[in-house]
Amino acid sequence: MTQVPSMTSRERVMAALAREPVDRTPVCNPTSVATVELMDLVDANFPLANRDPALMARLAATGYTELGFDSIMPVFPIIQESSALGCNMQWEQKDNWPTVRMREPIWEDVDDIRIPNDFLLHPDMRCVIEAIRLLRREFGNEVAIIGKTMGPWTLGYHCFGVEPFLLMSLDDPGKTKLALDRMKDATIQFGMAQIEAGADALTVPDHATGDLVSADYYKRYLKDLHIEFVERLPVPLILHICGRTVDRMGYIAETGIAAFHFDSKTSRRESMAVMDDRVSLVGNINNPETLFAKGPEDVRREVYANLDAGVQAVGPECAIPLQTSVENLREIPLAVRDWHAEHDRPH
Repeated sequence: MTQVPSMTSRERVMAALAREPVDRTPVCNPTSVATVELMDLVDANFPLANRDPALMARLAATGYTELGFDSIMPVFPIIQESSALGCNMQWEQKDNWPTVRMREPIWEDVDDIRIPNDFLLHPDMRCVIEAIRLLRREFGNEVAIIGKTMGPWTLGYHCFGVEPFLLMSLDDPGKTKLALDRMKDATIQFGMAQIEAGADALTVPDHATGDLVSADYYKRYLKDLHIEFVERLPVPLILHICGRTVDRMGYIAETGIAAFHFDSKTSRRESMAVMDDRVSLVGNINNPETLFAKGPEDVRREVYANLDAGVQAVGPECAIPLQTSVENLREIPLAVRDWHAEHDRPH
């Protein structure tokens, strides 16, 4: 690696998203590193930390202040937009994720789709927007602040129900495209509001996962929408799709997206080869087996494997289990620093 002058965390993340030289690989959390242990540490518990901006900002900041990551991501679950659209919610307690009651869909047909005029004024939307403002005010340009705006495929699952939405995609491609085109406005509105509040980049989770839909579906339904998001949202976008996704990475690389947050089900070296420096990769430390169930030595081993493969930003593969130990999460930046100390010294 070319010697690069020391960078701030924000500079490091933004350079990695642009595939530019960095002083060391950033540790980045595009989804969530909130845990019960961190909630207790700063007295910011679920479900209130998903609905109160001060608590949301306080819990999110621990990713930087307590764990040593180079980014802060305050949108912990994936339900803010769906709540604002009128979905039935289950907020749970501090050791469980809030969820959308997808067996109680709010839409049955494309004509039912409505993005309310006061969509951004809903308390669950204002919470995120204000939390980003608070974080920007507190940290300035010291650390990268990443927002999150859900893609229309995910909104389709939440608002129509998973099975009805997938059946529509099988039976009526035209109607499905129309539905996605109407739902994309929620993605863009919320994304723009977070950018205006101070977000440096946006995660766009769009759960066309490898176990539910094919690469052809990604190309047919989402590729052009993701190109449009790149054109209309003026910050680096980090696309997140769970599962094994190497079959659609070639299409993702053609969208102009800045980065892809990839799953541990997908090989690091295979992913790097497919992306071919067209898109930065972020990830892909295994959550359920490594971060949740194993120890720091196992975490370190995965971090080293990512760095050996050239992955541009290292972090968990998805929102981590809430019971994950802080010790395991702190090991990620420690391992990154140690790997660079070993590899960057002059020979």
